[in-house]
Amino acid sequence: MRNGSRTHVRCLLMRGGSSRGPFFDARDLPADTAERDTVLLAVMGSPDPLQIDGVGGGHPLTSKAGIVAPATGDADVEWTFAQLQPDSDRVDTTPNCGNMLAAVLPFAIETGMVTPTGDTTTARVLTRNTGAIAEITVQTPAADDGTRYVRYDGDARIDGVPGTAAPVRIGFVDTAGSVAGSLLPTGNVRDTVVVPGVGPIDVTMIDNGQPLVVVDARGLGATGEESPEEIDADDALRARIEALRIVTGHAMGLGDVTTKPYPKMTLVSAPRNGGTISTRSLIPHRTHRSIGVLAAVTAATAAVLPGSVAHGLAVTPPVTTAETGPETTLSVEHPTGEFSVTLGLDPDDPTHVTRSALLRTARLIMAGEAMVPSTVFRGDPA
Repeated sequence: MRNGSRTHVRCLLMRGGSSRGPFFDARDLPADTAERDTVLLAVMGSPDPLQIDGVGGGHPLTSKAGIVAPATGDADVEWTFAQLQPDSDRVDTTPNCGNMLAAVLPFAIETGMVTPTGDTTTARVLTRNTGAIAEITVQTPAADDGTRYVRYDGDARIDGVPGTAAPVRIGFVDTAGSVAGSLLPTGNVRDTVVVPGVGPIDVTMIDNGQPLVVVDARGLGATGEESPEEIDADDALRARIEALRIVTGHAMGLGDVTTKPYPKMTLVSAPRNGGTISTRSLIPHRTHRSIGVLAAVTAATAAVLPGSVAHGLAVTPPVTTAETGPETTLSVEHPTGEFSVTLGLDPDDPTHVTRSALLRTARLIMAGEAMVPSTVFRGDPA
């Protein structure tokens, strides 16, 4: 709807996992990609370090958006993840975001795209960014009048988010090579790359839902115990990490990644709090206060691959037998706690990961309309 110099665009502001951003019905946005991105930039207030003229939070974790639409075929809904940056006019829809994914089914139910089926509702969500399909389950109890609604309160706790909430269960299948084309883009579980000004560094370049470079923190002159603030304040360390990222981006077949939000960089070290592996993850130029969902899945996958950089440092748990086959649950330590990832394994090849499952939470923060200058969008949605 257009009102004078403003166009009203319906949206829900939602937290998904440890990220936050506005979610839109794709039919309310322009069909043209460039115009759509201009709308998203206007809503978020980018580019501006504080995003003071929009709903962005001045940090990559709170500069994200979700676009959801009814799906055809095997999925119930499809969504497009958009990564924006506070200080950039770039909108990147290449990667996926497992945290924001946790809010997709709640959004779809809130907006009537999906009808709850019982005390819990499960839907298949197609991620248009990478082609991956996730099965998501949320709690949908009945109200006094018999109608069902998304429950947000509950006892589930995830590190990096205050308090507790209702669980959102996410299962992934066939996420290997989501962006880089294969689980191990170079064909090797470990590579030695030569970084200008740094020297040779051993890395594992891997993509099980997100392109990730796993590197022993000691190889970059760190310990792996640094806080996010300490890493962000260490210009020399961040310069070494970025130089490594540029080199490995080419090695992974991703081209010049200077302006791209991938590959993510994850410094690993031996676990310190009873987990499997300790991590410090960059996204990619600021340090994550915890770790992203798909970064955790990919780091956990690296930890079970013999010969990888992570495997040599990890304390791997035993493999158990579930209804769906062999599986193992790994605890990925991060600066604010841990992230548990369950990996399904091929019974004929225990180094082959067949599926992953994890728990997140989500919350509807606000519902309403974003005001966009009519010079940006005149209100003629797709």
